[in-house]
Amino acid sequence: MIFEGKSILITGGTGSLGKALTQHIFEKHSDVRRIIIFSRDEQKQFQMAQEYPQEKYPQIRFFIGDVRDKDRLIRAFKGVDYVIHAAAMKHVHLAEYNPEECIKTNIGGAQNVVDACFETNVQRVVALSTDKACAPINLYGATKLTSDKLFIAANNIKGHNPIKFSVVRYGNVMGSNGSVIPFFIKKRDLEGALPITDPEMTRFNISLRGGVEMVMHALEHAWGGELFVPKIPSYRIMDVAEAIGPDCEKPIVGIRPGEKVHEEMITPSDSFYTYDLGKYYAILPSTPSWPMDDFIESFNAKKVPKGFSYNSGNNEVWESVETLRELIKNHVDPTFSV
Repeated sequence: MIFEGKSILITGGTGSLGKALTQHIFEKHSDVRRIIIFSRDEQKQFQMAQEYPQEKYPQIRFFIGDVRDKDRLIRAFKGVDYVIHAAAMKHVHLAEYNPEECIKTNIGGAQNVVDACFETNVQRVVALSTDKACAPINLYGATKLTSDKLFIAANNIKGHNPIKFSVVRYGNVMGSNGSVIPFFIKKRDLEGALPITDPEMTRFNISLRGGVEMVMHALEHAWGGELFVPKIPSYRIMDVAEAIGPDCEKPIVGIRPGEKVHEEMITPSDSFYTYDLGKYYAILPSTPSWPMDDFIESFNAKKVPKGFSYNSGNNEVWESVETLRELIKNHVDPTFSV
């Protein structure tokens, strides 16, 4: 895929993944015409602008706006070739107590992005999802599932427009804002205790680099309508606690509102449309706008068994205490020690 001369816009671009995407694009595709960071937090934009001064990064632009405002999105999308939609309200327990706000951003914002793309000349869109959108039990997951459906369905109403919409779904991003590892490190250093919601809890684990690679894969290879799922390890919350604070107390505090003990990324019901692409799984649309046989041949795609599921509790690949410590050093805090 040619990025030379292309304009890329990232909604929620000042977040953990948005910043990692920006760094990756400048390192690997420095011939882009423009990178636009679209977000509503002026302070984060100000801070990010210090990291990317105009003299050294002349292609970067900062655009204050909210995905709830369709007119602002339309203005921002003019001249843009590729959109990466990363803006979202993502904290599960906060969404439970502020449902209307979460719906406005995660569902209304998604529809606004779709509409703004149709109003302009955007060629490709990749929307970020979450494992919590799979068989959701919390409001955040329900809004992200709805968002996924909006982006996938957009491929059915594009007419002769060549635009392609796809979705990437993954688990907890190691070291991202609000994630458990930096939370535990801070708790260890300040209080000497690590609160455990449920000792049986497991989660999928992906690094920021892995998340970036997945977004770029979808941007380059999606035919339109796919929901990509990475093959990634799981971790046990007790192993994370042991890796960070082996001598800390670990009180059981109970599951927070909307939490699951194990997360899912593919349910047995999804198995009818799920294909193994090698590095990733892809849940294909029930009504694709392209010949299924051509897709299978192009990607050497193999149908998963009927009833297949992908759950953080029954994963075949697990992080250990030792591998978690190494990952924390490599991806979260190079000065980390026990």
